Amino acid sequence: MQQTSVQKVTILGATGSIGKSTIDVISRHPDKYKVFALTAHSNIDLVVAQAQVCQPEYVVISDETYYAKAKQAFLEAGLKCELLVGLDNLALVASHADVDTVMAAIVGAAGLLSTLAAVKSGKKVLLANKEALVMSGDLFIQAANDHQATLLPVDSEHNAIFQCLPSDFRYGDLPHSGVSKILLTGSGGPFLTKPLSELPQVTPEQACAHPNWDMGRKISVDSATMMNKGLEFIEARYLFGLAVEDIEIVLHPQSIIHSMVQYTDGSVIAQMGNPDMRTPIAHALAYPERIASGVKPLDFSQLSNFSFAKPDFERYPNLKLAIEASRHGQHATTTLNAANEVSVAAFLNGHIGFTQIAEINQECLNTLCSESPTNIEQVLEVDRLARQLASALVAKSKLNSSVNNRVLS
Repeated sequence: MQQTSVQKVTILGATGSIGKSTIDVISRHPDKYKVFALTAHSNIDLVVAQAQVCQPEYVVISDETYYAKAKQAFLEAGLKCELLVGLDNLALVASHADVDTVMAAIVGAAGLLSTLAAVKSGKKVLLANKEALVMSGDLFIQAANDHQATLLPVDSEHNAIFQCLPSDFRYGDLPHSGVSKILLTGSGGPFLTKPLSELPQVTPEQACAHPNWDMGRKISVDSATMMNKGLEFIEARYLFGLAVEDIEIVLHPQSIIHSMVQYTDGSVIAQMGNPDMRTPIAHALAYPERIASGVKPLDFSQLSNFSFAKPDFERYPNLKLAIEASRHGQHATTTLNAANEVSVAAFLNGHIGFTQIAEINQECLNTLCSESPTNIEQVLEVDRLARQLASALVAKSKLNSSVNNRVLS
């Protein structure tokens, strides 16, 4: 079906890597897309520069403490768009009547409510915020169905699965489409071959040095621990209605095959491309059409041999935690996501070691898991309790480290 008018797009999380790539793709097709709103948390300089290029109708700063700085920057830049602040206004620009499409790219739990607002307004939602599904799962999918929202995956792996599934795929019914298994690929991150004995000493800079992808610091650490793949495992279950047994995780260090679908007749269909997020962004923006993304096509004569392996849970305990949490249900996945956000932030700030991320996540799961939440308010309460416990565990770890250092000195 041909698009006959310009789509207005709200970009939630415009200053992150996905947001910047979305703006790049949109800028290549001014006849098809127009940025309606940009949102940022605290990166005022960048969002002002983006607003000068995109000329949106609204810019939202979610952190209210940056309002004065943002207002001054807007005046100096001569911007005509309306400046809004606060979390409520994220939901406003996500659900605005003039908006056709919402790119949901706010990292972590912070993006849940605004993404849900877009869903409840029946928008076309390009889902790059996997935590929205990890936290609220069935509630989120039910809201999309109730309000006839369109969900299109932007994570490269889920977008690849979506492209490889047959057109007659029924949610939760692999046998109907002749599908036997989903093969979810992951690079293994920067520590794929690093001796296990050295992992406790790795630095945030080493953990953020992903060999293939250019990502933000939090998601880069998640890739190093393979928690990111664990969250993607959970997201895939909800997006496509899968059982734990329907998904196999395959290590593919080259990051050229983004995921695969295995069929009952022995066929395997793979989606391939250079590791550049503009490809899945362009696919989701234009679906069911195709548009140029700015990504160079693969040159198969220059590709090295592909390699594949099974993940080692001793190397990647966070991946095992995520799969087990998925088996236990919504309470467990919400708890794990919240604990992981706290523990990763603590690692990036130098408060805990790399391997302590999984230890804190594990203790939170062991302590807090109970009945699954049945509404968003309960989801947010589970999230709050997990963050509270994880923060206490980080503080305890810092105290123990300080005591040990004084004894050694």
